[in-house]
Amino acid sequence: MRAIIATPDADPGYRPDEVPEPVAGPDQVLIDVEHVSVNHGEVRYARAFPSGAVLGHDAVGRVLRAAETGAGPRVGAWVVALGAGAWANRVAVDVDAVAEIPSGMDVAELAVLPTVGVTALRALRSTGPLHGRRVLVTGASGGVGRIAVQLARGVGAEVIAVVGSASRAAGLASLGANEVVVGIDAIDDEVDVVVETVGGVVLPAAWRLLSPGGVLHSIGWASGEPATFPVNSTFAFGAARSLRSFGDVTSPGEDLAHLMDLVRKGALRAPVGWRGSWRRLDEAAAALLGRRVAGKVLLDVD
Repeated sequence: MRAIIATPDADPGYRPDEVPEPVAGPDQVLIDVEHVSVNHGEVRYARAFPSGAVLGHDAVGRVLRAAETGAGPRVGAWVVALGAGAWANRVAVDVDAVAEIPSGMDVAELAVLPTVGVTALRALRSTGPLHGRRVLVTGASGGVGRIAVQLARGVGAEVIAVVGSASRAAGLASLGANEVVVGIDAIDDEVDVVVETVGGVVLPAAWRLLSPGGVLHSIGWASGEPATFPVNSTFAFGAARSLRSFGDVTSPGEDLAHLMDLVRKGALRAPVGWRGSWRRLDEAAAALLGRRVAGKVLLDVD
């Protein structure tokens, strides 16, 4: 079958190639992939994957073979999945990492939800009740950022969205951001929760804004730059602040179903910012890394 594999020793770190068909285990479903999405780290750090590994994690397609255990969706069902090796004609995924797509939905756009949606959802959920709290989202124009803005606003938080340039601010107010600012230095008031996706100088700046007892979720590093904290900046009297590294995507099936339900009800918009054939991955990756995509890249596996 056709797939996009890692090539650590050759530019740009990946290439299309022929690979063996995946073999599904007894607790896995085999999916005929129709649509996939591209996460920033998958192309930026493609060289970090083993040579020949099939790349990608987010997929939508039809079930070709159901799990031998009888669990999970039936043959022919449309599903959204989160599992390694998604950029291929077919992928085997654990049954607890897929969710069946209800009839009547736009199946293609759901391919952009898995990684960014589950990450944003679980980070915010782990914080506790958000109603009335101030939530800061950095890199808000990206995939995780756009989902986090909507989820936080949907449960009654006051959402401040930070972007790197004025051109990246478009559409964030309509997604629920109470305030959209260019650059984190424009913010003076304390916040209760931070969803931080940029790293570099933004990370310690966001930490400085955190109120006593607040939580900062470091779930991305789009800048690729190191972060330096001033001496003693992590120490404070009173209620302790927390910095958490968050990337738990284990057994995401139920959360994928929840995210799809929000989309179906109109409470969440899938952040599709670029769409084309997976034959155009080079073009899509350049746009994504060049910060010319508002949201996620959606690829059709044609």
